Amino acid sequence: MSLRLTFIAHGATKATRAALFPCDEPLEAASATKAAALAPRIGRSDAAWTSPALRAVQTAEALGLAAEVDPLLADIDLGDWAGKSLEELEAADAAGLAQWIEDPSAAPHGGESVTHLLTRIANWLDKIGEGDDRIIAVTHASVIRAAAIVALDANPKSFWRIDIAPLSFSRFQARGGRWTVHSLNASVD
Repeated sequence: MSLRLTFIAHGATKATRAALFPCDEPLEAASATKAAALAPRIGRSDAAWTSPALRAVQTAEALGLAAEVDPLLADIDLGDWAGKSLEELEAADAAGLAQWIEDPSAAPHGGESVTHLLTRIANWLDKIGEGDDRIIAVTHASVIRAAAIVALDANPKSFWRIDIAPLSFSRFQARGGRWTVHSLNASVD
């Protein structure tokens, strides 16, 4: 018996196109259309969850999933940096930005550290348990990166070295309490 988990990264938003740290913005119309086109390709699921963020909920809806909202799947809390660009942060708080990237336990923005996110996602993976189910979770790149770090028992500093594109699929499997990564950032085109 093994549990199969497919993470789907939410579609693009105005913030992702502008390289801004996200707020709770809606999907771009083109992303909703792309997600709807992917719906026939996602396969069956026994359960589906989504982040509470509007962009994730709208992606799940466009995919035709009756997904339950789970707060543990929320994007990393960026605190005071939400809605700002990297350039703005480099100008306003270069030291804080460098600290956040170098130290996974740092949260100079007043939000959530990478270490805290890793713990939250490890708890979610434990919560969904084991079995022979197929689960889909529509969420954020940060959450999928965190799940990969947890599954691989990798150094938290590796968090920034994983790229997750909008509407990409990442597949994990659990057997005997141990997670394995089958694919990351896969396109279903």
